[in-house]
This record gives sequence, structure tokens and C-alpha cells, in this order.
Amino acid sequence: MTNRAEIEEMIAQVALRDESAFSSLYDATSRKLFGVCLRVLSNRSEAEEVLQEVYVRIWHKADSYAVTGHSPMTWLITVARNLAIDRLRRRKAPTKDIDAVFDVADNRPGPEASAIASSERALLDACMNELDPSRADAVRKAYLEGQTYKNLAKHHGVPLNTMRTWLRRSLQALKECLTR
Repeated sequence: MTNRAEIEEMIAQVALRDESAFSSLYDATSRKLFGVCLRVLSNRSEAEEVLQEVYVRIWHKADSYAVTGHSPMTWLITVARNLAIDRLRRRKAPTKDIDAVFDVADNRPGPEASAIASSERALLDACMNELDPSRADAVRKAYLEGQTYKNLAKHHGVPLNTMRTWLRRSLQALKECLTR
């Protein structure tokens, strides 16, 4: 597993247009970022397309990453999540395409991937259950359904800055729970 300093170094090298560092960054992070895209979009082919956009964005914006003491994965996941949410918002009504009707390929993950995903899901669910229910609901709606902070604040009847604080503190609590 690649550590934080190594990922930060890779991003710094990508900012200098180092293709081998870009390849290493992709190898180290693509599974996690694909998972983020897939979770938001619930569509494997769209998630793959968005993942490609994510790495194009990283290639062009690596110089804007600043080492701030926060995890570089947070920056990468934010890029992936934002692009996936953008795609989700751009979706138009599905059209019936003859290729889609006859698509018989099985895109489901294999048994090992399913077992790993199930284990990770159980851990995440346990950590989400440690949060206050209203805050857990806000986290799900913001980061999985793509709702805006403004809509969440209105839904929960709190000021916008309070909602931002709820989400930031909830994410910190989840991070602490997941690293135990």
C-alpha cells in the first residue's frame, strides 16, 4: 500500500509532467477513485468514463495541489466525487438503444471483489451508525446522492455554515472510525 508521502511525491512529479509518476499514481489510486465514481453513479461504464476524466483533470491540475497536512487522497477523492456528481447532474432521460437491449455481458464483480466490498461496506455502515442520524443522513445525501450543501441546510433547517460544519466533522469522525 502506498503511503501519504509517496502519493504527495507522485502528485508533485505529475505537476512536473512526469509520465512514470502519473502511471504510478494511477496504479496506487485508481481502484479507490473508481469505487467513488461507481458509488455515486451506480453505472460501471459511466464510472469508467468519469475515472478517465478524473485522471485527465489530475494531469492538468496537479500543480494546484498544495500540501496542507491533509491527506492527498482527500484531494484525489474530491476530484473524483465532484466529476461523478457533475456527470450525475448532466444525465438526461435514458433512451432505449438497441445495443443496451441486447447487452448480455455480466459486469458484476467476481466473488473476491464482492467479499472485499461487502467487508468494507459493513465497516463503513458500522461507522455511519456511530454518527448522529441526521448527520449520517446529510453525509449520505451530500456525498453519495450529490445534493448541495444549500439544499441539505434547508432540509435539516440549519444555516449553511452549520451544515458545512456538520459534514466536515462527520467526515473526520468517519475517518477516525475507519482507521481504528
